[in-house]
Amino acid sequence: MSATFVLLLAFAIGIVSGMRSLTAPAVTAWAAHRHWLNLAGTKLAFMGSTAAVAIFTVLAIAELIADKLPSTPSRTAPVGLIARFVCGALSGACVGVSAGQTLAPGALLGAAGGLAGAFAGYQWRTGLVKAFKVPDFVIALLEDAIAIGAGLFIVSRY
Repeated sequence: MSATFVLLLAFAIGIVSGMRSLTAPAVTAWAAHRHWLNLAGTKLAFMGSTAAVAIFTVLAIAELIADKLPSTPSRTAPVGLIARFVCGALSGACVGVSAGQTLAPGALLGAAGGLAGAFAGYQWRTGLVKAFKVPDFVIALLEDAIAIGAGLFIVSRY
């Protein structure tokens, strides 16, 4: 697999993190646990542990629920952006390292993807709600499905 393609995947998993911050590390942990991503012997090997899979899965499910609550702050608020940046970096690093890259390029591209995905996802979601005149909840469910599906697609490319 070419280095360019791997780095594209790192950026793409970051975009997933921008849509749903904890979905990216959850699918990455599952991929490492299922040996789709080879993180053995790296600093990120913990991502394949049962504990990491359980923690990230529970957190991702909680985020999917919390996202639908009217009191949930915008993903472009500072706390949301920081979470997307950090989770994108972690997930991007996992994708990069699993393909033999060093930690930094995947982490940087994953973090950048997290920020890009946050702003693009916000614009996309609000635009669709206005264009189709449907409740935000409907588009939020669609975004959930896209984030989970895209995340699984990205980590299964190995």
